[in-house]
This record gives sequence, C-alpha cells and structure tokens, in this order.
Amino acid sequence: MAYRELLRRWHEAVREADRGHWDAALDTWSGIAEPPARICFNMGCVQLLAGRPEAALRAFNKTIEKDNSLAVGYFQRGFVHLQLEMYEEALSDYHMAFSHLRQNPFIDYKQLGLRHILCAWEVLYNMAAVQCHLQQWQEARVTLEQAVVWRPERRTAVLELALERVQDHLFLEPVLVPLGELFRPRKKEVEQLDSKDFLGKPKVISSIIPNDEYIGFEPLRPQKQGFYEPSADALRDAESGYQRLLSRYCPREPAGLQVPAGSLVFVLSRAADGWATAIHDGQKLHIPSSLLEPASRMEKWKNSTGIPLPPAQVPPSCLHVKQKPDAPGEENASASDAGAHVDSKMSPRSGEAAAGTARPVVLRLRCECSVVLRAGQAPALPALRALLRDTLAQQAQQGTLSYRLLDGTELGTVSGQEELGKVWQQLTDGRLTLCCQDSDSHSGRPVLYQMLAQHSYLAQGPGDLEFSKGDVLDILSEVNEDWLEGRCNGKTGIFPKCFATQTSCGAAIL
Repeated sequence: MAYRELLRRWHEAVREADRGHWDAALDTWSGIAEPPARICFNMGCVQLLAGRPEAALRAFNKTIEKDNSLAVGYFQRGFVHLQLEMYEEALSDYHMAFSHLRQNPFIDYKQLGLRHILCAWEVLYNMAAVQCHLQQWQEARVTLEQAVVWRPERRTAVLELALERVQDHLFLEPVLVPLGELFRPRKKEVEQLDSKDFLGKPKVISSIIPNDEYIGFEPLRPQKQGFYEPSADALRDAESGYQRLLSRYCPREPAGLQVPAGSLVFVLSRAADGWATAIHDGQKLHIPSSLLEPASRMEKWKNSTGIPLPPAQVPPSCLHVKQKPDAPGEENASASDAGAHVDSKMSPRSGEAAAGTARPVVLRLRCECSVVLRAGQAPALPALRALLRDTLAQQAQQGTLSYRLLDGTELGTVSGQEELGKVWQQLTDGRLTLCCQDSDSHSGRPVLYQMLAQHSYLAQGPGDLEFSKGDVLDILSEVNEDWLEGRCNGKTGIFPKCFATQTSCGAAIL
C-alpha cells in the first residue's frame, strides 16, 4: 500500500477512536494489508478500551513481531498478561521492557507520535506487582527499593506507600499507558494529504483577441507568416474553423463590426441560441449561425481574415557589391550618370607639392550638382554636349572642393591657398581625387562619403531618413556600427547601414 493511503487510513482511524467509535477505528486499521508496529499497538489499546483483552493480546503480539525493541509494547502486553492472570508471561514482558530502556530513566515517545513518557520506575513497579501475585513478597520488596533509585527526587511517596502494602502482603495496582493515548501520524504529513493547487486558477493575461476569456492549453508550434489558426485540440467544439458569410451582417450596436457578404471568418464556437463567436479582421464578434456556410480548404488560404501575426520587419542583409575600378584614362561620362568625372594632367608649382617631384599629377574630379538647361528647340547631340560642358564648368566654379585625408577619417575642404598646399600633401603615386559639391547642399556640414540605396526604407520614427531604392545618400556622420546619419532629397536623418552600399565616389584615394 502506498504511504499516502496508509497515512490517510491511519488518521481516519485515530479520529474515529477519539470519538469513541472503537469498531469503526478497528475496521479502518484492519483494511491495511501490512500495518506497522505503531498501528498494531493502537489496535491493542483500542481493544483494551472495548473490553476485549484476548484480542488486545493478539494485537500486542503483532506489535512485538513488527518491532522487538519497542519497550512500550512489552509494557502494555505485560499489563494484558496480568489481566489474564498469565503472571509468568507478564513478568517476562516487564523484564524485556526494562532491558530495552537501556539504563535510561525514561523514554519519550512524542517524536514517534505517542504522547507518553515511559519511566523505568513504572516498569519496576509493575514488575513488583506481578511478583506479589506470584507470592514473591521479598523479591517484590527488593524490586520496589530498586524503583526508588530510578524515581526522581521528592517524588517517592507512591513507592513508599507500595512498600508498606508489600510488607502487609497486599497486592499492588499496576500502571499502564493512559487510555486514549495512541500513536498518531505527524501533523505536517496529515496537512499534506489534501491536494494543493500550486498553480492556481489560470486566467488570460494578454491576448490579441479583444475580451478573450478562453482558457486552454496548446502545444508550442512554430509560427509562420500569415494568419494564426488554432489546432484542432485547442478548439472548443468540432464546428470551429473558417466559414463564409452568405449575406452582409450589420450589428445592432452602432460601434459593432460590419462584415460584408462573402467574407471569411474564423468561428470559435457555436451556441445553442443560434449565434456563433467568430474572428474577423482581428476582432471578436457574435454573428448568426444561419449566415455562415463552410469554406473550402483552398478558399481559406486565399484570403485569411483571422488573427494576424505580429509584423516581422527584418532589414535585409548587407549586399556585397563588387565595384569595378575606373580606368585612369577615363575622360567621358554618360549624361545619365549622377556624377561627372573630369581627368586632367598638370604639373604642380614649385614648392606647393610636398614631394617636390616634377612629374605630372593626375587629378580626378567628381562632381554632383543639379543642372537646369534652357535649350530652346531640341538641340543636336554636338550642341547638347557643348551646353552641358559650359553649364558644368559654371557649377564647378561655384561648388566646394573637398578631399579625403590620408588616414581616411574625414574630408578636408579647400577654401584657400593654405588648404590647397595641404591638398598636394595627399598625393599617392602622383594621383589625387577631389569632390566638387554644391556649397549650399548640406548647410556647411561636410560629407564623409556617398552610398547607394539598395532597398527602400520607410521611416520608423521622427528622426529616420526615408528613401527609395536607387537614391544616392550623402553620409554626414556614423552613429554606430549599424546606423548612419545621411541626407537625401533635402531631408536629414538616420537609417540602417545595411540598406545601402558605398559607391565608388566614397573612395577618395586611388
């Protein structure tokens, strides 16, 4: 038998014995297949209370068989033997009880569940009482004198009275465990018999369904883009699923959700009054069941209007674009390009070049500007080229020249003869790249480099920069490893770095 069941029956029988229901207590204990020694002891004590010493003797015999070191078991059985006038057996039991005290003045059985202290002098007193019935008066007197030694001080009046009775050859009344004192199970274990609800009653904390009160359990399933459909085990009845609306539904409440005819709704449950609880466009509503018809399996995947999943906006990974280096001798550029490239060869003046070399220097000029042309009638190709050349030259005179320092950290602006002298110190193998930009384009803030938008980016906050795929972005600063500050279409803001790649104009040193 499981210990929990044994503990429950043990406790119930003790309660019956406390109420005086001896037979009910004995029946409960008898239902235990292999009762331990303490329960057998209880059965013997209850049999004594019921006035059945023979049955009590059998119970105490089982107690000694289960635990042959239980001194209080020998003590009680000796009392039963004395009642049955089995004096030799009673004297043997009291000798065994005293020997199992192991020279201790007492044994407290409170820890085992019995509120009684078995004292050595009580065992010797009962031993003397048995010796009186055996007409061993001298031995009884010696036993009582020995009991006085084990008796606490100032509490020997009972033994002195017993000595007087022995001298007068009068029998002694034996003592026993007080009636009603039984081995009881531990209170803490009894309190744990009742099942405890450690989790408590579940309740809906958060749900994407308004006013959702459904409580249930469903195994974890991987989410996927689309709409969430509960599994079959989580549904309330077998009629749940996607249904199509036969006609338009207009609720009586002004703030209710109107559902057009032919819409797909997800039915959660159907009530006996003819109304169904459904989900449409992420909202929960009640709709007549007569307006619903089952939707085919293919239709429900074409237009899902159930519970939408949370949006997942993951920026695309950074694309690694291999850029082809421009040829050193390239002098012509297409008219459709965003920038114009002008290569020229010149000899630096004496003292202005840091290296002091007289070999030619190759300058590559990158220009980006807005050009407004008034061509009148549609010009021919030679005339268009001449018009572009004159206009670009005028814009180059009004623009701001800048160059990248050798360490690559920032751009330097050429505003005078002193800065021009620093330009020649940036020569690398006789080559130098200059950037020409509109002086009013960035309100005086230098442009570190330019990037080409590989993906469109929608602003997620008031400080974000919104742009479309293919736009050229002027980088003003690097916020961190993942975000940059830039300018596009006259607006300034921040954007994720992985949405754009650096253009060839960003390489300032060839």
